[in-house]
Amino acid sequence: MKRIPGFSILLCSFLLVLFCAGCEKSSEKPAAEPLAAPAQPAASYDGTIVAMGDSLTEGLGVDESEAWPALLEEQLQENGYIFRVVNAGVSGETSSGALSRVEWTLTLDPDIVILETGANDGLRGIDPEVTRQNLFEIIEILQENKIVVILAGMEMVRNMGDDYTGAFAEIYPEVARETGVILIPFFLKGVASDPQYNQSDGIHPNAEGHRLIARTVYPYVIQAIKAWPGTVSD
Repeated sequence: MKRIPGFSILLCSFLLVLFCAGCEKSSEKPAAEPLAAPAQPAASYDGTIVAMGDSLTEGLGVDESEAWPALLEEQLQENGYIFRVVNAGVSGETSSGALSRVEWTLTLDPDIVILETGANDGLRGIDPEVTRQNLFEIIEILQENKIVVILAGMEMVRNMGDDYTGAFAEIYPEVARETGVILIPFFLKGVASDPQYNQSDGIHPNAEGHRLIARTVYPYVIQAIKAWPGTVSD
């Protein structure tokens, strides 16, 4: 058979081109999968405030969003204080009940605690000395954990008798003085006994009453934030 000059060289070159093209194609990486949308970051807060109290804090009879802790958080954040406010109110709780769950409160990792308790003690005629001692112990535990405490002062209804209401009224200023906590002189200022701010039972604030309480509490919380070790001074 007559050989065609250069045919072998041409054939080898052609086969080599095909082989290299196949290698290049097989080495290509598959198209990358489209990236999933990044997860939204969790809300970031400068600190945590726990509102520890009874039904006056829990918001008995109103929506959670209408209770003063939620309104306080909203007001703080509107003014540039990015703090989370946790509603830790329990209806019917006495100061003894609050003391029994203070360790649970610590699991919320609070920087500031607003302590609102004792009203149910008064309504039940509990010895003011018991209430006083419970408040001391609660505050001591919180302060040992470097938590700034705001104590919500309470007053008792007059039908409990002058001696009892007088002794009860002395509890909060005395405890605040001896422990150095921030005192709200009267938590229900402008709300107590006013029908327009209370529900039909005359005891529990309505939505407007909670709004007024949030305004009362707000400046004391600002004072606490400024006293909080985590606050960086200008």
